[in-house]
Amino acid sequence: MIPARLRLSVFLGVLCGVAPEAAAETIEGKVRDSSGVAVVRAEVSLTTAELTVVAATRSDEQGSFSLTAPVAGRYLLIVRAPAFREARLAVNATPGTPAIVDVVLQVAPLLEEVTVSAARQRVETMRVAPQPVSVIASQDIADRVKTVVAQAVEGEAGVALQRTSPTMAGVFVRGLTGNKVNVFVDGVRYSNGAQRGGVNTFLDLIEPDTLESIEVLRGPSSAQYGSDALGGSIQFYSRPPAVGTLAGSRWRTSLSGAAGSGHRYGGGSGVVGYTAPSLGLTGSLSGRRAGAIRTGSGIDSHAAVTRFLGVNSDVLMDDRLPDTGFHQVGGTVRSNWILNPNTSLVASYMRTVQDDGERYDQLLGGDGNLISDLNDLSLDLASVRLERLRLGPFAHASFTYSFNSQYEERVNQGGNGNPTATIGHEPERTSVHGLQASLTRELSSRGTMSFGGDVNIEGLTSESYNVNPATGAVTPRRPRVPDGASFVQGGVYAQASVEAMPDLLRLTGALRYGGAHYEAKASDSPQLSTGPLWPDDSLTVDDVTFRVAAVVTPDQYWSLLGSISSGFRAPHMTDLGTLGVTGSGFEVAAPDVAGLKGQIGTTADAAAVSTGRDVEQVGPETSLQYEASIRYRRAGWRTELSFFVNNIHDNIQKQALILPQGAVGTVIGGQTITSQTAAGAVFVPAATPPVLVRANFDNARIWGIEHVAAASFTPTVSFRSAFTYLRAVDTGTDLPPNIEGGTPAPQLWLSARYTRPDRRWWVEPYAQFGWEQPHLSTLDLGDRRTGSGRSRSSIQAFFRNGARARGWVNAGADNIPNNADDILIATGETLLQVQDRVLGVGVNSSSLFTAVQGFGTFGVRTGASFGRHELIVDFENLNDENYRGISWGVDAPGRGVSVRFVARF
Repeated sequence: MIPARLRLSVFLGVLCGVAPEAAAETIEGKVRDSSGVAVVRAEVSLTTAELTVVAATRSDEQGSFSLTAPVAGRYLLIVRAPAFREARLAVNATPGTPAIVDVVLQVAPLLEEVTVSAARQRVETMRVAPQPVSVIASQDIADRVKTVVAQAVEGEAGVALQRTSPTMAGVFVRGLTGNKVNVFVDGVRYSNGAQRGGVNTFLDLIEPDTLESIEVLRGPSSAQYGSDALGGSIQFYSRPPAVGTLAGSRWRTSLSGAAGSGHRYGGGSGVVGYTAPSLGLTGSLSGRRAGAIRTGSGIDSHAAVTRFLGVNSDVLMDDRLPDTGFHQVGGTVRSNWILNPNTSLVASYMRTVQDDGERYDQLLGGDGNLISDLNDLSLDLASVRLERLRLGPFAHASFTYSFNSQYEERVNQGGNGNPTATIGHEPERTSVHGLQASLTRELSSRGTMSFGGDVNIEGLTSESYNVNPATGAVTPRRPRVPDGASFVQGGVYAQASVEAMPDLLRLTGALRYGGAHYEAKASDSPQLSTGPLWPDDSLTVDDVTFRVAAVVTPDQYWSLLGSISSGFRAPHMTDLGTLGVTGSGFEVAAPDVAGLKGQIGTTADAAAVSTGRDVEQVGPETSLQYEASIRYRRAGWRTELSFFVNNIHDNIQKQALILPQGAVGTVIGGQTITSQTAAGAVFVPAATPPVLVRANFDNARIWGIEHVAAASFTPTVSFRSAFTYLRAVDTGTDLPPNIEGGTPAPQLWLSARYTRPDRRWWVEPYAQFGWEQPHLSTLDLGDRRTGSGRSRSSIQAFFRNGARARGWVNAGADNIPNNADDILIATGETLLQVQDRVLGVGVNSSSLFTAVQGFGTFGVRTGASFGRHELIVDFENLNDENYRGISWGVDAPGRGVSVRFVARF
């Protein structure tokens, strides 16, 4: 057998020498500011669509620069200089003729001009991009992120932040989040089959300090990026290691420190880079510790004491919320080795650890439990990419291997604060080996075609167990997803782009065949006296997705986009195997109710009745979107207006489980059914809503309007706005659909910036407005994070458990706990009096909120430059508004200030 090292050497040798070297091409230009003055020693980098640097230099005393592209083709030009916004331009290196580029650096935050994700493997100008894209530059990331990277999306149209807890977040894209939006890091798939429905547990383990940009593709993107892109796709791009002649080999270092008071935190980071003619290296180390959050007005709107006892949080709790702190440490190493002028080998490794986080929404922020820990979250993400310019008949080729391992341990004790309830431990690791390849061919000077494929092989391990708090006895339990479950997903795709009518009409099309296979084996389960904890289960699905788009450019300023696209989401391990407490309540999977004659309920609340449909394993979801956009771009002005309708078919929803009468006392998923409605909905101690089960329940339609605008009125004054309106309906009932996470309310962001003419400092007032969202589904109304549903039984459970354990309830006149004369000390009421006041006399259940409240917040950012160093100060939520978005598990921080200082050497 040939040794692996020798096989790799032969492969690299063949690949590097497979085609004769094409002639290098020249790119020349000048770098100026908005007044026409030359910018000296600006850093100029030339990269491929995958952000691999192929050449770099600096501008001279006249602002001039010259770069040599290895071969003719389309590249991304990135220009940076202290006190200016980074400039990104698409450039064409043409044979025999130098490409002339005029670069104007701005101090104002205009909309970005280039995307590398809208058309896979192609650098595209936003003017003709076949899909709306929100491009978030590194400076915007630095301005917005305080404690977690998901905060970077705030201020963009078509997207919204989702925060289940201070450590866990997601991003809504056109009204969908969690497993309906896929995530990539440097072109490598970050999402996996264990991802939860309404949040991405590991999203915030991506460290923000080394990011070059974030691109959010708005709308179904499955034809380009595979399963899960029903709402869109999020691409995180790390800053590429510089390679070239930046005044010879050199080291570069940046150090930063940050602190804030709203969500009390402090942290810092260091980045080191080494640049040589054929080798670039970067390394980073960052860490932060976050303490308790002080929310707007010092109030927790969804606190357990308000939900169950009807008492404002400031009566029994401090204005800084307990259990909202965490700490996180992360590091990265990246390298770019130019093997020859046409071939690069790019390698990266990212390691992040987060600990001391807790699900505040399951503690005093919602359910009132005593334990809900998120322990030892960790990420190991490694990749190696071989990239070749001119491989035989292809202009570009890329081959990537990746390894992605995500670990967490959740520790929960339910019962609304019952100190004697079983403590469940759920350690869980998902490991993914990924392979992907792409080839791009230039059909002519007016058209290109790309081909590619990918496969991700996933395995999950989870040896879960219960601990009896009284005896310490340990017993095995059924994990959230069966231990040893496997999930394989992948596909092949083709993409073409052609300028059908030069300078007037560009057509783009993409087609993908993809699928997935899930399997769980009973033989991997602990073998108890009653048998295995789960049965054999498997599912295989596939689908074809597409995108077609036409962009009309009637003149140099206007462009019109029309597109039709489809999305596909294979059921995940989470959909097929989840058992236990989730953000929506207590959930079971189809195999867990086998033999119980379970049926699907009409809603997700206690009013559910049977639909007559038996519970069965779920199938895939699909979507079909129609979209139109109009764009206007000229010097100093940018605006885009988009309208879309996205139809979700076979939507996987959480509905109430309906069982035949007499189910009380039955054990389901390790929980004993304690009550049952006349219609058959069942309840367990772990959650207030009825037991839920997933089903391809119905079809939904989401439509919306997005508008963004940016303008530089003068070289020192600029303005920016972003507006989003969304509406979602169940096409069968015209009611809000039970899509996990809900639908964000309309929102508007406004900002204006003044920059001193010498660029020494700037100031930026900004505002955020959120409309009321009254369109809540039955799932939203029961969700502790949104509607905060409660019942007489859940009020009793918290009164006698969580409230008593915290010293807020006494034993009453007879000094015997847990009977009718027990007293809530703060009000002097008995349990019955509290139930009647909170719910109303004779009412059995209700929601604390029937709408997400509207809000408006105001803040001011300011910054100052000291040569290459920078100071940013952000005065946040100056009006101390109390607010939260839909499915947030904690209110937003109130009035506060954050400070960030960056020193560059």
